[in-house]
Amino acid sequence: MKKNGKLIGVAAAVIAVALLFTGVWYFTRPAAGEGSKTISVEVVHKDGTEKVFTYHTDADYLGEVILEAGLVEGEDGPYGLYILEADEERALYEEDGAYWALFQGEEYAVTSADQTPINDGDAFSLVYTVG
Repeated sequence: MKKNGKLIGVAAAVIAVALLFTGVWYFTRPAAGEGSKTISVEVVHKDGTEKVFTYHTDADYLGEVILEAGLVEGEDGPYGLYILEADEERALYEEDGAYWALFQGEEYAVTSADQTPINDGDAFSLVYTVG
């Protein structure tokens, strides 16, 4: 009988310590982060004005970020996301040959926004282009 009492006492102590550590962890855990990657997206409008947007994200592709943020609107095309509007300005190729050119750094992007991977510190540009 004494052994059972000691076992119950030890088990209760172990449970109490586990609950204490769980409580300490819960109240001292890091807050949910804004995202592990920081990227910037510059929008160059038809009139030449520029606006830079900074995003903190865990997303893998640029399209996820700019669509979710509402920076762009577009539709699925044969090569991926076709951006029709950026920062509330439309570029309609059918009307005047305008489109949103995507640059990654200084280079013209070879993939659509939804297929362009992002890394921490990347800089992108959406440039209103008539071509």
